[in-house]
Amino acid sequence: MNKKREESALKVNRGIEQPPAVNPYITNFYRNRKVRLLSDKEYLDGILKGDISILSRAITLVESQKEEHKEQAQRVVSLAIPHAVHSMRIGITGVPGVGKSTFVEAFGSIVTERGYKLAVLAIDPSSERSKGSILGDKTRMERLSVNPKAFIRPSPSGGSLGGVARKTRESIILCEAAGYNMIFIETVGVGQSETVVHSMTDLFLLLMLSGAGDELQGIKRGIMEMSDLISITKADGDNIDKAKLAQALYNNALRLFPPQESGWSPKALRTSAITGDGLELLLQEIESFFSLIEGNGYLHHKRGQQSKYWMYQTIQERLNALFFENQSIKSVIKEYEKMAVEGQITSYAAANALISKYIEQ
Repeated sequence: MNKKREESALKVNRGIEQPPAVNPYITNFYRNRKVRLLSDKEYLDGILKGDISILSRAITLVESQKEEHKEQAQRVVSLAIPHAVHSMRIGITGVPGVGKSTFVEAFGSIVTERGYKLAVLAIDPSSERSKGSILGDKTRMERLSVNPKAFIRPSPSGGSLGGVARKTRESIILCEAAGYNMIFIETVGVGQSETVVHSMTDLFLLLMLSGAGDELQGIKRGIMEMSDLISITKADGDNIDKAKLAQALYNNALRLFPPQESGWSPKALRTSAITGDGLELLLQEIESFFSLIEGNGYLHHKRGQQSKYWMYQTIQERLNALFFENQSIKSVIKEYEKMAVEGQITSYAAANALISKYIEQ
C-alpha cells in the first residue's frame, strides 16, 4: 500500500543563475572603442610636460609594426631629440635567479631619493611559439611603480637579439625628452647577444650571485670584459661571507683583463636589496664613472660610435624587410627553401639565387 509522502518543511527554491566572471559586453566595448590618434605636436607637448600616459603611447607608437605608425614615430623621435636631457644610460643584466627586478626596485628607490628622475625600460622575453610576453615588471616593482619620480615601461623582446626590444634606443630618447636623467635597461639575462645592450648604454652593470658553485662558471668572458661594474646581489644574512669571497674572486679576475678604453677600472661590489647595504656605494661608483668619462671625452666618443653602429643596423634591418616583403621573392622563396631542405641545392646557392633575382628587378 502506497502512502502519500509527507511534504518536507524544507523547501529549496531554484537559485539565480550567476553572471559570467567576465562582462560579455566588455569585449565589444574595447573592440568598438576608438582611441583618438594624437598629432606629432600633441605627442611632443605631452612628452615635454612629463605626461607618462602620452609618453607610454609614444613608446607604443615606436614599437608598432604598422607603416603609418613607423613614419609618425620617426617624426616624433626627431622632434624629441633637441629636447633630450643628458642622462646616465645604464644596462643591467645578470644570471637567472639573481633578482634583477628586486635589485632594480631597491636601487631605483635610492636613485630617486638622491634627486634623479628614473626611467626603467624592462625587457620581457617573448615566447618563441606564441610571441607573447607576460610584461610583469610593474607587478614585481610595486613601490617603484607608484614612485612619482620613476617611470617603468615593460616591453616585449619580440625575439630580437639579446632580448632587447628593437626600438629601445628610440624609447630612450623619448624618456630623456620627458626629463628622465637616469635610464635603466633591464635585460632578459646573460648571453652572447648582450652586446646589443652594451651598444646603447654608457655603463654596463652585471649582477651576479654568490655561493652558486664555481663563481666564474656560467658567465662568458665577453660579458665580464664588457662590464664596468659587477654587483654581488643578496649579500645579507648567512650569505655575507660567500658574497665577500665572490667579490674577491671577481675583482681578481677583472684585473686580468686589458685596460678599458674609457680609462675606468672595473670593480665588483656587494649589495643587498633587502637591507639596502652597498646600494649607496654603488651609486657613488656610478657617479664616479660618469664623472670620469665626461671629463676625458669618452662619453661623447662612445655615443658617437653607437650612433654609427645603429645607422648600419638600421640599414641592414630595412634591407632585410624590403627583401622579404618583395612580391617576386615571396613567390619563389618557398621553392628554394624546399630545394635546400631536400638537399637539391646548397643553402649558399639558394641564397645567392634569391639575392640575384632581387637585384635584377
